[in-house]
Amino acid sequence: MTAVSFLDGGLSGNRVLPGDDLAWLKARRLAGAERFAELGLPTPKLESWKYTRLRPLDDTCYSPISGAGDETKISDLPSIGDVAARLVFVDGKLRADLSDIADLPAGVRFGALEDILSADPDWVEAHLGRVAGDTNQAMLALNDAMMDSGFVLHVAKGVVLGKPLEVVYVGGLTSAPIAYFPRNLIVLESGAQATLVKHHVGRGVGAYFANSATEIDVADGAIFKHYRVQAENIQATHVSTVHARVGRDATYESFGLAIGGLLSRTEAWITLAGEGAHSGYHGAYMMRGNEHCDNTSYIDMAVPHTTCKQVFKGVLDDEARAVFQGKIHVARDAQKADGRMLNKTLLLSNSAEIDMKPELEIYADDVQCAHGATSGQLDTTALFYLRSRGIPEALARNMLVQSFLGDALNEITDETVREAFLDRVVHWLPAHCYLAGEWKESA
Repeated sequence: MTAVSFLDGGLSGNRVLPGDDLAWLKARRLAGAERFAELGLPTPKLESWKYTRLRPLDDTCYSPISGAGDETKISDLPSIGDVAARLVFVDGKLRADLSDIADLPAGVRFGALEDILSADPDWVEAHLGRVAGDTNQAMLALNDAMMDSGFVLHVAKGVVLGKPLEVVYVGGLTSAPIAYFPRNLIVLESGAQATLVKHHVGRGVGAYFANSATEIDVADGAIFKHYRVQAENIQATHVSTVHARVGRDATYESFGLAIGGLLSRTEAWITLAGEGAHSGYHGAYMMRGNEHCDNTSYIDMAVPHTTCKQVFKGVLDDEARAVFQGKIHVARDAQKADGRMLNKTLLLSNSAEIDMKPELEIYADDVQCAHGATSGQLDTTALFYLRSRGIPEALARNMLVQSFLGDALNEITDETVREAFLDRVVHWLPAHCYLAGEWKESA
């Protein structure tokens, strides 16, 4: 069953999706299905998909999610440590026994989309689709049609959440390929502050297709930090669409660390809608084997006095391939806008490949904007120097890779998250080592 026929089966009454009894949600699903049927799966004929082909969806027969894997234990799950609450989804299904949302502070609502739909459908109706809208994005339309899981985070006006929230998606534990379609809805009211860490991890060797969509509304004066680790297994196809709206004097900070998955693509659409809005949209990717990673973003600086910064760095080995497409759009009235974009990639193999397309589209005349993109190999002079100080070659190479990625990781303002992500980087490297102070001094 391909993704298209899977869609047909999902809407034909063979499955019961969350909120199927709600007329407005059913209408949205049908509209999404019609839009997807019209658009079809994206192909390289589309400029925005020129460098990424969803080949696994052509070759794999997927089944819908049924039950969550039983063998997963809390000790198997990644975590940054001390968190305010946690949601765990295994093979697309919420595992209440692994989740913990019992002690949420007043003014914070955090739970599975299915549960919030049951408890407060009017609130979900008022917010679902408000930021993403009805677009011509095929994968978002597919998610609209098939949304079967996901979560809701709602932080009330002025509430500051001291500890991060955590969501863990575990996949790959089924013997037959499955597909799931999480829909996440995040709303921070004015003056609220929250941090969310998402882990996407492949625990087994089974094939799966995750097509997630996340809507984020950061109201005036709010601060939202959104961190993501993608460590899927080698059979996984992961497509993620993020739509964010940032209000006046509000901040949206995002960092995505991609370290695994057969094919992955994260597509972000960020609108700086209020004066003084800021977006820090950053990431790092480390791929090996024949893995493919795509980071595509569109940042709309819609009003005056907005700022955005993007720093992406990647490391590719073997025959891995990555794509970086970023566009900053400055509207005609968006004077005094300041937009920065940078992507650098380190190629550890002659067979690795990076395709980069940074773009600026500027209609205002009093702005500061810049972009840059480079690729290269390890600095042989630096490598020779480290080895001349008695450092083994493998360790010296890792030190240079860590140092290269450091500029991107330093954009993570939460120290606990930054350390956790650095640890994931270290354990991706062939020979684990930390860039300790003594090595810095000796180098």
